[in-house]
Amino acid sequence: MTADAGHAAFRAQLVIAEQRQLFDYWLEKASGRSMPERRDISPSHIPRLLPYVSLIDIEPGAGRCRIRLAGTRLRDVFDREITGLYVEDLDCGDNRDYWLAAYARIIEDGKPAQGVIRGPCQQQEHLVQFWLRLPLRLGDQEPGMILSYDVFSPASDMSENAENIDYRPIYATA
Repeated sequence: MTADAGHAAFRAQLVIAEQRQLFDYWLEKASGRSMPERRDISPSHIPRLLPYVSLIDIEPGAGRCRIRLAGTRLRDVFDREITGLYVEDLDCGDNRDYWLAAYARIIEDGKPAQGVIRGPCQQQEHLVQFWLRLPLRLGDQEPGMILSYDVFSPASDMSENAENIDYRPIYATA
């Protein structure tokens, strides 16, 4: 499968229009490379998305992910400021291993990833999280950062049968 076909298939899986907008922006800034540089990304190009955007630092060698910057919507969902925290320090409850595996895969593959998960953190089981992770090059480190986009919807708004949907954590990469 060519890179273009892989990107098209990945894009087709994105449920939220803003996810597709951010993915298209990421592809444009990559300019045919496996991923864009961090310096290629400008908040002024995506102002409407910023409350849902976060930047994640990848510690070289350790593979640990620290939240460098988190949009205001993430603060609302986690009910606290999460900037500066490591991913493993978030209140993810039973989803902790899911998130650690997802980030490890993004770091290892250096490819975009997306997914849907119910109950993004403890005390928020009534929410469904649509997430997108886009790797960024930082100097010689590939990837060195992750551009993240997270949208949260009440499960009750998903459909008449939202309570019957199996929201087992799944994710797909490009």
